[in-house]
Amino acid sequence: MSSFELTRYVTIGQYIPADSVVHRLDPRVKIILFAMLVLTAAFASTYTGNVVMAAACLLVLIVSRVPVGYGLSGLRPALPFVVVLFILQVLFLGKGPGTVVLWQAGWFSVTADGLKIAVVAVMRFLEILCLVSVLTLTTTVNDLARGTEALLRPLARIRFPVHEVTLILTITVRFVPTFAMEMEKLVKAQASRGADFGHFRWWQVVRRTKQTFPVIIPLFVSAMHRAEDLITAMEARGYVPGARRTTYTEYRMQARDGAAAVLVVAFCAAMWLIRFPV
Repeated sequence: MSSFELTRYVTIGQYIPADSVVHRLDPRVKIILFAMLVLTAAFASTYTGNVVMAAACLLVLIVSRVPVGYGLSGLRPALPFVVVLFILQVLFLGKGPGTVVLWQAGWFSVTADGLKIAVVAVMRFLEILCLVSVLTLTTTVNDLARGTEALLRPLARIRFPVHEVTLILTITVRFVPTFAMEMEKLVKAQASRGADFGHFRWWQVVRRTKQTFPVIIPLFVSAMHRAEDLITAMEARGYVPGARRTTYTEYRMQARDGAAAVLVVAFCAAMWLIRFPV
């Protein structure tokens, strides 16, 4: 991945308008179903289970009519972290008695159990990242906010700040691509002044980290300025935390929402009940 192509590979927080079944789902139902899929992926502990889960993620991506290449490109920024996670899991886990040693060099060894744990952990992480990306790619920020607030509304009876928590989550998701764009601008500005942001391979984690340090402080300062501007804009529009509010949009469940719920619940139940051999 080039140092100047950051926003191209940030899919979380982006939205692609399309006329698909996933786009037309009720945001409340969509959030619940994707949460179920994320939990199912998080507890898939076998090779076969993760392969089935990965196929399900790819199927959801295809049904949502999001370009598959673009949807999967959101996994590229996480590859350095995935490589480090895989290496640490392989070298330091699965060292119990009776395990099959596949490779050993001094204090380091690779066992069959350690390799399985590492592969499963990496697949889980990528599946969850893919599902979150598809959720934001098929749902506008406003729909995510209203859907989340509607789901958390019963907690208001115990004085839980539903609207404030929803607002924080929405702003967080909304500003992910904004900060990626800001970082890309900072990288280009420093490169034009002679900073070394040469091409590198995605596995060169140390070099990538060193290149990131010079843009961290300017990015942090920019984030503070944006937060101050956002506060000023909200105050200018009369925003008062804790005030009672109504919503212009009212969601009603349709037949497609029930059908999607049946399919996802059946799939998740099958994943939880079926014990895959490996």
